[in-house]
Order: sequence, then structure tokens, then C-alpha cells
Amino acid sequence: MTLSEQQLQSDLLMAGVIRALALMSLIALVVICHTYGNKIQLGMDEQQRILIRTILYVVAITTFPLMKFMRHVLLRLNQTAKGNKTAKSRYLVTIFVSMTVAASIGIYGFVMFILGDSFNTLYIFILLSALVMYLYQPKIEEYQAIIKSLAAKPL
Repeated sequence: MTLSEQQLQSDLLMAGVIRALALMSLIALVVICHTYGNKIQLGMDEQQRILIRTILYVVAITTFPLMKFMRHVLLRLNQTAKGNKTAKSRYLVTIFVSMTVAASIGIYGFVMFILGDSFNTLYIFILLSALVMYLYQPKIEEYQAIIKSLAAKPL
């Protein structure tokens, strides 16, 4: 069963909405920090912040290859798992998980801002998060592969 390009785009609309909501959550974090600034900062000791920031940078950077692996596993599960879920619903779960993990990187920046770090740290984590969302955005080719795989599976 092959779908037209227009039908594929239509099916990926919800995946795009999920991605847009994840990006809007990053914007909301920046707006919250700019709006409430000093009111929400705790002013933690700098040495403790440096340690926490370093750990979160390592976690954020390791998220890139881990996300690639996780995405690969999820896509393979979408193609091979038994059940009667549609290709669309399977792919949406993959996109939701990917965007949630990507948004978590932005939350690290928000946490560091609350602990007393500057806007620079917030922006770095937000940009890393947006980069992950861009790199692992919904792709028609991935969705087509799931459709083909499910169509080839015997009922």
C-alpha cells in the first residue's frame, strides 16, 4: 500500500504539532526567565553550580548519540512489534518520546537559571535542545518505512 505525498504530509501533521509544542515550551522557559528573572533565582553557591552545570552539559552532550540510538530502536520496534496499532500512531509515539527527551535539555538550562546561573547558560541549553529537535524532526522516509514494514507483515 503506497500513500501519496499529500497523504503522508497529512499523516505527519500531528507529529509536526508535537514538535511545535516542544519548541514553544522552550520559548516559554525563556519568557518565564526574562519575566520573573531575579524573583525565581535562588543564588546557589558558584562552586556547586559549576559542578551541576558540568554534569548537565555532559548529560546534554551524551543525549545526542543516545537519542540517535533510542530513535533507531523505537523505529525498529515500530516496524516489527506485533499489534494492531497503525503506522501513524506508532510513529507519533516515537516523535513524542524524541521531543520530550529533546525538551529535557532545555529544562536543564531553566534549572541552572533558577539555581543562579546567567542567561547565557539558559540560552546554551535551549539552543542545544532546539538543535536536537531539528536533527530528530519527523521525517517522511521514517514514516514510509514503518508503513511498508507493516504492510508486508502477515496478519
